[in-house]
Amino acid sequence: MPQAITALPLQHDRQATIDPRMRAMVDNVLIGSPVARALGVRLASLAPDHVELEMPFLPTNVTHGSVVHGGVIATLIDIAGAAAAASGACADEVKGGATSSLSIQYLAPAQGAALRAVAMVVRRGRRQVVTDVSVYTEAPDEGVLVAKALMSSAMF
Repeated sequence: MPQAITALPLQHDRQATIDPRMRAMVDNVLIGSPVARALGVRLASLAPDHVELEMPFLPTNVTHGSVVHGGVIATLIDIAGAAAAASGACADEVKGGATSSLSIQYLAPAQGAALRAVAMVVRRGRRQVVTDVSVYTEAPDEGVLVAKALMSSAMF
């Protein structure tokens, strides 16, 4: 992973625990959703306000040749941002959430590669959570940043 990821300040203690009910929501509703399963999305790391997801390269996820479709990358971003928003929430106060805005900058083609999404909460309010999501290609020697996103989740 590029060093910039570890250099970003975190808003919350990553050693803190996740509310088990919110962990179940991440596992069952987000990672266990039909779309996440169809794309092969897997949870790699989960901590309060931080999530990392992996998605294998699948020939069904391409737009042309072996370039991963931008909509597939957007879906990975959406799942990662929602999981990060849920990971730091309290189930006594939050029963669900929905993406309220998503802005993506595609920076490089994801050419025939597995992807890793890294999502971190930038700001948590009572009903709105903003996450920063970076998507990298998974390569043996280094990952290439292919997309950067800012996402807002409405929590209810």
